[in-house]
Order: sequence, then C-alpha cells, then structure tokens
Amino acid sequence: MEKYSLEPYKDKDEVSDFRKEEAYLRAKKKVDSLIGFYWHFAVYVVVNVFLILLIGLNSEQGFRGFGPYATAVFWGIGLVFHFIGVFGPDFFFGKDWEKRKIQEFMDKEDRNWE
Repeated sequence: MEKYSLEPYKDKDEVSDFRKEEAYLRAKKKVDSLIGFYWHFAVYVVVNVFLILLIGLNSEQGFRGFGPYATAVFWGIGLVFHFIGVFGPDFFFGKDWEKRKIQEFMDKEDRNWE
C-alpha cells in the first residue's frame, strides 16, 4: 500500500482566510451594486432632463400635460425598484426605526410636560 502525505488541517488560518475572502466578496458585490445604482440615477437625470426639454419645447402643449413627463414617471418607478434592490426595503423603516420613533415621541411628551 502506498503512503500518502496528508497535510494537517490548518483550522484557524484557512477558516480565517476564507471568512476574510468571503467578507471581501460580499463587500465588493455591495459596492458594485451601489455604483450601478448611482450610474442608473445619473443617466436617469440626464436623459429625462433632455427628454422633458425636447418634448416640452417642441409640442403644442408645451410643458403642460403628461407627455413630457411620462418617460420620467415610468422610468422613475423602475428606479425606485432598483433603489429597493440595492438598499433594501428596510432603508426607511429599518431595525432601529421603531426604537427611534418611540424615543422621539417620549421626548416630545417630556417637553410638553415641562
């Protein structure tokens, strides 16, 4: 039977390196999604300003009516979904939101009693 050379399992170093690499990859993915959202928002602003001016100045209704703003409205809905996808639905009502609101109301009542 042949002898195999097995290296001992390096528990701390390998697990630590794996966790660091995993954390780095998660952080990189978040940064990439943030960059993607910011580019999406920048393109949204530039294109929609151009379209609103172009349609508003060249149509009979001018800037009145829904026409000049239709693209911005529907694209804006998509941008909101992209925002929620990047920042998460807890952006506005996160984990600490309820605690902050309770504290805010308690502070407000304390000021009213004084």
